Amino acid sequence: MKSQVNYQGVPNKLDKKQKLKKSAAAVSKSKLAIKNKVSKESNDVSVKFSSIKHRNCTGVDNWKKFLESKGMSLKVQNDNINKTNDHKSRKGKKITKAVAIDCEMVGIGEDGEGNMLARISLVNSYGDCIYDKYVKPREEVVDYRTQVSGIRPEDLKTAEEFDVVQKEVADILKNRILVGHALKNDLSVLFLTHPRYAIRDTARFFCKKNKRTPSLKNLAAEYLQTTIQEGEHSSVQDAQAAMQLYNLYRKYWESGKGNKSKRRIDNCVSDNVTDEKEREI
Repeated sequence: MKSQVNYQGVPNKLDKKQKLKKSAAAVSKSKLAIKNKVSKESNDVSVKFSSIKHRNCTGVDNWKKFLESKGMSLKVQNDNINKTNDHKSRKGKKITKAVAIDCEMVGIGEDGEGNMLARISLVNSYGDCIYDKYVKPREEVVDYRTQVSGIRPEDLKTAEEFDVVQKEVADILKNRILVGHALKNDLSVLFLTHPRYAIRDTARFFCKKNKRTPSLKNLAAEYLQTTIQEGEHSSVQDAQAAMQLYNLYRKYWESGKGNKSKRRIDNCVSDNVTDEKEREI
């Protein structure tokens, strides 16, 4: 009788092993599907921006189409942020592998030179705004810096709590490429960190040899041939500009060449010149 029990127990153990193998195979298949989806998404972005000529920096036509698709002109437009911070309308926007960020800050401290987060905007690889909120002050605001930040006292009356914003942003940025200009400042006011390998900072990439760190406004004028930050800044538009700059050199940047040194744009230009000479030969 015992041998019969043992004999019947063997198939049960085998069934469990087979179920585990099937489960592991399903997980592996799921991971592969996600990987393929990310790869396809990356290719879609590549196709969308394929008309840009990197070497000559003639991205103006693409930039016009980029803005026109968002209902904006080449001039600075006041994006209609929802004053109630209700971002349900943004839920349908796709959160892509790469996300660009920009923050507007107000002054705190005795002299007003300290920075505190007042507004934060995130856009996806296609320039769609996926997150845009005003943030409630945690300290007394000494200087609203309205002429630059565009922040006014009434904007912060119904703003979201900092802890809520911090958590929501952290959740969005997790396992994603973070794009922006001088990202150290944005992460500092958010009290967040991000893996170094997943940071794409246009302030560092476009910093040329023996030159000062370029402003986002100057980069937009030089590489996108458009004007931003005339008067009050828009964190949505600044994030879009940073994303567009990233997309200009995305293939080069993601190939690993863009991470060789601080002066990465110089490496890119020299590589292009070398490629041209090799073709001539």
